[in-house]
Amino acid sequence: MSFNQAVIEEFRANAGRVGGPFEGAGLILLTTTGARSGREHTTPLGRPRGPGGQGMYVVGSAGGSDRHPDWYRNLLARPLVRVETGTEVYEAVAVPAEGARREELFAHIVREEPGYGEYQRKTRRVIPVVELQRTHEAEGAESAESAEDGIAGMLTRVHGWLRAQIAELLRLPAGESAPVGMQLRQHCLAFCQTLEAHHTGEDTGLFPWLAERHPQLAGFFRRLEEEHRDIERTQTRIAGLIRGGGDQAAVREELEALSRELLAHLDREEAELLPVLRALAA
Repeated sequence: MSFNQAVIEEFRANAGRVGGPFEGAGLILLTTTGARSGREHTTPLGRPRGPGGQGMYVVGSAGGSDRHPDWYRNLLARPLVRVETGTEVYEAVAVPAEGARREELFAHIVREEPGYGEYQRKTRRVIPVVELQRTHEAEGAESAESAEDGIAGMLTRVHGWLRAQIAELLRLPAGESAPVGMQLRQHCLAFCQTLEAHHTGEDTGLFPWLAERHPQLAGFFRRLEEEHRDIERTQTRIAGLIRGGGDQAAVREELEALSRELLAHLDREEAELLPVLRALAA
């Protein structure tokens, strides 16, 4: 068993408390998705305190190496991560701090834990500080979960999450002819990552399963799959703008188009499918 795996198992077995060199240290487990492999990777990381004790941050120190740690490169490609604190597990979007904000945060962290300053002195690489921003919960998620189980309940909760996330994206500053910042970049990529996985699951799993039981809906499922492809094209344009250095105004325009397409699609899907799914569960 590797050292990291031993720490992970001890962490999970003892509600976040570990011994040895990490005894008494604030740790979290961060699970990222491999940029190339697509596989999950869990890493124990220090949990430095943010200003005023607020926020959840990790530092890509890599012991002062000249190379960013693998988990950092993963979250740049796939920003949606899982955070384990020992008392809770939640999903977050990983957003590296930029410019003056990064300098302010790093200076604060070094005052609290001087070892990070030593790591920075070892390398010319700017050591990243990453904020782990909990994903926005859909309003009424708990009551929806308690009110409905099964596939219909799952679909309702996923759609509620998607609606909440696209609303949050549209609240981010994105109306200027200026380069896309990390905040908008990471939240856009995280949303598109989740939406793609959801639509792939429907196209390859849910829709074929339902079509076998309700062949009269085959045409409707084909229409939904076509809408998935239309939405995917908008997502591809957004990702291209973000990775190609497009400006905020252009991204905002595409996000508004994505919101219109997606919300209409979700409403149409629910109107037809929820009665069918509820009847199957009855």
